[in-house]
Amino acid sequence: MRFRLALSLLSLALFAAPAAAQLEVDITGGIAQPMPIAIPGMPTPNVANTPAGDTAALGQRVADVVTNDLKNSGLFNPLPKSALQTVTHPQVTAPDYTFWTQSGAQALIQGFVQANGDGSLTVGCYLYDVLARTELTRQGFVVQPAQWRRAAHKCADLVYTRLTGEGPYFDSRVVYVSETGPKTSRIKRLAIMDQDGANHRFLTNGQTIVLTPRFAPNQQTITYMSYTNNRARVYVYDIGSGSQRLVVDQPNMTFSPRFSPDGRYIVFSMAIGGNTDIYRVSAGGGTPQRLTTSPGIDTGASYSPDGSKIVFESDRSGTQQLYVMNADGSGQNRISFGSGRYGSAAWSPRGDLIAFTRIGGGFNVGVMNIDGSGEKILTNGWQDEGPSWSPNGRVIMFFRTGQGSGKADLWSVDLTGVNERPVPTPLDGSDPAWGPLLP
Repeated sequence: MRFRLALSLLSLALFAAPAAAQLEVDITGGIAQPMPIAIPGMPTPNVANTPAGDTAALGQRVADVVTNDLKNSGLFNPLPKSALQTVTHPQVTAPDYTFWTQSGAQALIQGFVQANGDGSLTVGCYLYDVLARTELTRQGFVVQPAQWRRAAHKCADLVYTRLTGEGPYFDSRVVYVSETGPKTSRIKRLAIMDQDGANHRFLTNGQTIVLTPRFAPNQQTITYMSYTNNRARVYVYDIGSGSQRLVVDQPNMTFSPRFSPDGRYIVFSMAIGGNTDIYRVSAGGGTPQRLTTSPGIDTGASYSPDGSKIVFESDRSGTQQLYVMNADGSGQNRISFGSGRYGSAAWSPRGDLIAFTRIGGGFNVGVMNIDGSGEKILTNGWQDEGPSWSPNGRVIMFFRTGQGSGKADLWSVDLTGVNERPVPTPLDGSDPAWGPLLP
């Protein structure tokens, strides 16, 4: 995996040569220096009022969101506002390369915000190679004023993908469990937000405990476990209508649900007579199909992105370990053999890695190959757990519980184990689930 940037190798105009080489920085070890990039406010051809504010103010707000996205990736170093030039609308397609070269930027994002006659907005996004003095890519995004942040995320995704070769991930959402109250009686509510913490809202009222929310592939429904009438049961929540329904009407405890990649099934655990196994049921309900039959506790199932395999945790060997099986329950094989116990497995959307929590002298988030080889621990907090992958498989979100306090917060870390950073939430948070890219 390489961080590819079609910019001149030379860092000062004074050393410019007729032919500029391409800069390729290997970030597999997490040692790359962030790329200096300039992101000035985006002008408007004509100032117009919209329900989200006037287009001049929106131009700066869009640039701020793009800046925040790219900075949070850990791969870019946006220039401070004091080092930026005020860009006019004609300059959007004719950058002042001399100024930007002297600023130290290697890449430049310029754009505009324009109000359209039908009430929509057009946000233009242009990426330039400063030292080579060339345009690398451009794209326009037409959105309703209330969706201006999505246009900003799409602009950041365009730039990120063009300069790194990685897939996009900024235009996505996270569902998680918001927590408040004392350690012994926490109030837990489902909450949803953009990946950067914006557009936050609560989905449930906290009257029942909720755990392990997971998006459906259509991003319009969420499956989760709720303690209702002192029973753990699996539900599906419709984001648009706010309605919820019981998935399996069983007298036994059901928990740890997750959708299949095609959205047709929900895989979950059910406890019967002291034994817990993994089951599969149609997303619309019906009779569950039993997938495991071990005498221990089998739970925490997660599908491979193609839906052919499932990774899960089981204590059938005497300690909590990870296993992989075919989607129909056949071919069950243990894959974790390191020191400690393993749980909360999550298959990468790329299909090549499995994230997990390792318990032994602490709780740490790590990754391994799908056969269990190449294990790498990414975090070293006191209690880090519950990993969830970004849509491009480059970043992992998890939750960290403070020692003694019982307070949990959301964090993210790069696949290389660097750029560990907190994810903003209004209250404490746990059990994050990162959804796919928005359509």
